[in-house]
Amino acid sequence: MNQDLNYYHLIHQEIASLLLYQSIFDDEIGQAFLSVLNLIYVRNQQSIDINCLKAYSLLFKNLASQGMSWQDYLIRRILVDDNPFSQQVQYYDLEDLPKPLIEATEHDVRILNTLYNLSLEAISQWVKEAANVPFSPFIGEFENKDNTFLHQEDNWANCLQQLANHYRQHGTGIFAQYKALKWHNKQLIGISEADPITLTEIVGYESQKETLMKNTEILLAGYNALNILLYGSRGSGKSSLVKGLLNEYYSQGLRLVEVNKSQLSSLPMIVDQLRHIPQKFIIFVDDLSFEEDNDAFKSLKVVLEGNVTAKAKNVLVYATSNRRHLIREYFDDRPRPKDADEVHHWDTVQEKLSFSDRFGLTLTFEPANQNTYLNIVHHLASQINLKIDKDELEFRAKQWATQHNGRSGRTARQFIDFLEGELGLNH
Repeated sequence: MNQDLNYYHLIHQEIASLLLYQSIFDDEIGQAFLSVLNLIYVRNQQSIDINCLKAYSLLFKNLASQGMSWQDYLIRRILVDDNPFSQQVQYYDLEDLPKPLIEATEHDVRILNTLYNLSLEAISQWVKEAANVPFSPFIGEFENKDNTFLHQEDNWANCLQQLANHYRQHGTGIFAQYKALKWHNKQLIGISEADPITLTEIVGYESQKETLMKNTEILLAGYNALNILLYGSRGSGKSSLVKGLLNEYYSQGLRLVEVNKSQLSSLPMIVDQLRHIPQKFIIFVDDLSFEEDNDAFKSLKVVLEGNVTAKAKNVLVYATSNRRHLIREYFDDRPRPKDADEVHHWDTVQEKLSFSDRFGLTLTFEPANQNTYLNIVHHLASQINLKIDKDELEFRAKQWATQHNGRSGRTARQFIDFLEGELGLNH
């Protein structure tokens, strides 16, 4: 046991000497792990018996809550860690990085490799000794579920190029952990359960889909792509198309940032946070319209057209709206002979009406006719292999549209979801 404790002390010292990867222990599991080590280190048997056991219990509980092994946890944290190496290697080849940065990375990777080979059983033995109890709290190891290159390599010092390739493809920090993000309390936070809809699920507006995909591919290729307004009838799949892009192009570096209408005044701040990130971003604004020429209007205008600050080449705005003219216009807005408040009042009106022209592209979504609606119904039914006669399916789909929200992609989806559940219950 003395040899084991010496080994433990060495690990404790090595963790303290991490140069770049200190932040991998910032979450609940990492803090619980460090708490166990620190309490063992103190080893005041008169006061920490229970605390040491509790610390180990918290570590196990946090691993169990995510159903992952200690090894899986450690690798996942390494692969998303935001540090000088993981940041710079996204822009520069490994051989072009400063030598001290490479050496610091190799130093940390060797330590993390040692931690990877540390088992819960070994930790529990240290807890038993430090807490002076006759039993080990070890229950068992969780199975490793991931199969990354780090799992497959015994010596992680040989994996720096693979690690660099991973950071270059997937990014770091919040941009590696999440496909989609949103703006909340003046910061970007991840959306853990992004909409899984795919482009193959959306039919009926093929030319609009093709244009949207082509423009997104131009963005991903590093060229000047265009901001897009998706305008048309409700339920036509405008929002679904934008969200489907994320699942199509995520592996190529696309991320989606959801911004509510009420948050548009923060757009310049959001863009400034994104402009130096290697990934490409679509700022998604759903159901866009303005009551008047307000701060939100001006902020969006700055992002679309730019100001003294250069436009961010890695950020686009994709907005949906049911209104072709995004700013509400009232009869009272029209100039009348008796109005002497503004000499060029028509210029102001045209400024409002032409705001949608500031988007480089406007894609129009016409209301679905009966053939389009039924094509969508058949497509959705075939995707889930729905067992129902074609004529009955069409008859019931028409009934549903008449009794509910009219013909649209959204109505078709709602009908198929209900029908699938109904048929499931009957069998």
